[in-house]
Amino acid sequence: MKSFLLGCALAAAIPATAVAQPQAAAPAMNGVRLDVVATGRVARAPDQVTLSAGVTSRAAQAEAALADNAQRMTRVRAALERAGIAARDIQTGYVGLNQDYRPDPAGNGEMRPSGYVATNTVNIRFRDVARAGRIIDALVAEGANNVNGPSFGIADREPAMDEARTRAITAARARAEVYARALGTRVARIVSISEVTGGGPIVMQSANFARAESADTRIEPGEVEIEANVMVTFELERPGN
Repeated sequence: MKSFLLGCALAAAIPATAVAQPQAAAPAMNGVRLDVVATGRVARAPDQVTLSAGVTSRAAQAEAALADNAQRMTRVRAALERAGIAARDIQTGYVGLNQDYRPDPAGNGEMRPSGYVATNTVNIRFRDVARAGRIIDALVAEGANNVNGPSFGIADREPAMDEARTRAITAARARAEVYARALGTRVARIVSISEVTGGGPIVMQSANFARAESADTRIEPGEVEIEANVMVTFELERPGN
């Protein structure tokens, strides 16, 4: 036991610099530096849908607006439960109560208090993309009068992001070769690579949300496009070498 404690004490006493590994310095650049920013894109069929749905209620009294709102939101949540949406995929997005205003009947352009407006919305996520239209219809049938979305995505984006990154690197290398040929030289090496995140991968989507009174809501998910951007620094051999 004493030898164990002594060993621990000795290990703790070793300065941090004693165990640090020296970093190898990057070779000096003798050629021409070229910085290239390139983009890689991949498209995938979406496998996840998010949307927000809620109820806006108006009444002369605040209590009445809240009571109506709560009753209708209970029906909306029950519709979500019947649709098989898991509790973890339902999150309250906004709850509000505000005074409502209407134009003054006298026609003088002024706004007069006319009661209260209560709002309650939930953010919903589900993975059965084909049912998006039917879920929206069910929510509206149960009293939802405020629906926004849908927004399509991919639950596990990393494989697609990795492919986009690979394409970005390939594009950067091809562009560097173009510059090198234009200069009558060739690419010597890659000096550095960095990912240009810009707040995260850019996701573009195609969707159409249209509702007719006598027909089901039709949702066209289209494709989700994932984009990766990289900056690559190349060293080109000096022309004439």
